[in-house]
Amino acid sequence: MASQAEAMNTVCPVSRSLDVTGDRWSILILRELYMGATRFEEIQIQTAATPQMLTTRLKSLESDGMIERRPYSEKPLRHGYHLTEKGRAFYPVIHALRAWGETWCKSKDEGIAVNFVHRACGHDVGVSNVCPVCKVPVERKDLDSSLSDKYAHERAERRAAFKAK
Repeated sequence: MASQAEAMNTVCPVSRSLDVTGDRWSILILRELYMGATRFEEIQIQTAATPQMLTTRLKSLESDGMIERRPYSEKPLRHGYHLTEKGRAFYPVIHALRAWGETWCKSKDEGIAVNFVHRACGHDVGVSNVCPVCKVPVERKDLDSSLSDKYAHERAERRAAFKAK
């Protein structure tokens, strides 16, 4: 990741955005936060990042204003990680990566990994950001999610393998 000074050497918004989020680990951390994970261990389990890598990326995302730490335990002192307004605003990028990946990076017989249902009308939105039934643009806050059995099993296996270490 580029330093703040290096990022300012261009007015290109794509380049500047990549300076904040342009690596695999940052994107996967943000995915986990959107999925509801807040604790270091759970984020580590589901991203497969080393503790050092995860610590570095969490600090970077925090310094860039994408996430904030909040204590959830005093003794011992432990922090959870939460999206800020800036971090929540990044969700359309994650959604676009998800839609592209569902369309182009897997076979049709695999099915969709995460199903999203529009809370207002109860219909599945597929990989769209517009409800196909009521034609309303939807954001993450408008959707209920459920993991496919295969994806839920994959995540559970990661958790079990980590706990067995």
